[in-house]
Amino acid sequence: MFNPKLCYILLLLFYLPAIGQEESKIIDAPKNIALPDSIQINSRFSPRIRRLVANPLTPSKAAFYSAIIPGLGQAYLGKGWKVPIVYAAIGASLYYYDLNNKEMNSYRTAYKRRLNGFFDDEYLETEIPIKTDQLLIGMEFHKNYRDIAIILAALSYMLNIIEANVSAHLLQFNVNDDLSFTPNIIVDQELTGIQLAVKF
Repeated sequence: MFNPKLCYILLLLFYLPAIGQEESKIIDAPKNIALPDSIQINSRFSPRIRRLVANPLTPSKAAFYSAIIPGLGQAYLGKGWKVPIVYAAIGASLYYYDLNNKEMNSYRTAYKRRLNGFFDDEYLETEIPIKTDQLLIGMEFHKNYRDIAIILAALSYMLNIIEANVSAHLLQFNVNDDLSFTPNIIVDQELTGIQLAVKF
């Protein structure tokens, strides 16, 4: 059963403002000293980082630079230590793509030559000679790993762009000492229920 009196009592109980931290009181602060503002950028950052934080287009620019040249967005944000990781991921994927592509082509060439009556390929000179039908298995094996390698290279490239964008957003993320919040309870007389809006 809906009890309006109980609802109003609960509303009054939950309407108390919740404070996450104690407020520090400044007593008789001199007028010539600028007090830290939570909205302003922290002064310990360099002027270049402050400009990046203040510019709302920084995440878009970082993602665009990383799309043009992988790692450029990370360098633009001043995180150059991430550039070798980006190139290692993309480079390793492309290296294994090339390696598996060469092996696949080698198996394919040997298979085609055997079908044409030439039995002079390198796979007959191994300790255990590879039969003709096993060449197809080897070709399929390297083809699968070649495809996986190119997918990993594409994923590494995309992750490079996403990482630059996310790093720029986190650089602009406002981290201040004020963790308090005040609930704003809205009671609508026409609708049954409570809407709770929390503002941080």
